[in-house]
Amino acid sequence: MRVITGLAGGQPLKVPRSLTRPTTDRVREAVFSSLGDLVSGARVLDLYAGSGALGIESLSRGAASVLFVEESTTACRIIEENLLSTRLAGGMVRPGRVSQILRSLPSSPGFDLIFADPPYARGPEEREELKTLLETPTLPTLLRPGGCFVLESWSKSRLPPAPVWHSLRERRYGETLVTYLALAKDQVPGEGDSSDSP
Repeated sequence: MRVITGLAGGQPLKVPRSLTRPTTDRVREAVFSSLGDLVSGARVLDLYAGSGALGIESLSRGAASVLFVEESTTACRIIEENLLSTRLAGGMVRPGRVSQILRSLPSSPGFDLIFADPPYARGPEEREELKTLLETPTLPTLLRPGGCFVLESWSKSRLPPAPVWHSLRERRYGETLVTYLALAKDQVPGEGDSSDSP
């Protein structure tokens, strides 16, 4: 695994052995191509960060800061090592369960981009994890108006309904489904055509 482009483009990234499904280079490249100018100068929240690849790619492409949230202490250590090896500034690692960290974060100043790549078990466990995440009351308060929430899941799973979120579009890459979400209250009636969205 490597940083695709930007300040640390081409730099290799360590991956925790326990991380069985890291976001592939192909998926990351597609995601960041879709996000375009949203990344530059953005405040980013990387949930279930794993190796930190999504957040580190954001820093490499000009994000102002990234908060990495990861439960595994081993993975947290690897994120720190990846930040050191890429020499990218602006990253902070918060160890702990995503649900607990989300409840503790202040809504201001908020984040322009939120990534979430929960470990999926391809069954009821994954759906329950997604449901818990999407229904976390503090999560939508953390996304700034006009921001984007990028969620990865198993391509054969259905996202639980969550009225607070509006799906901009979905993309499938093998067994990975990437869903781009915005706050429903940000949507103007008659707008939000998925073909023109991130």
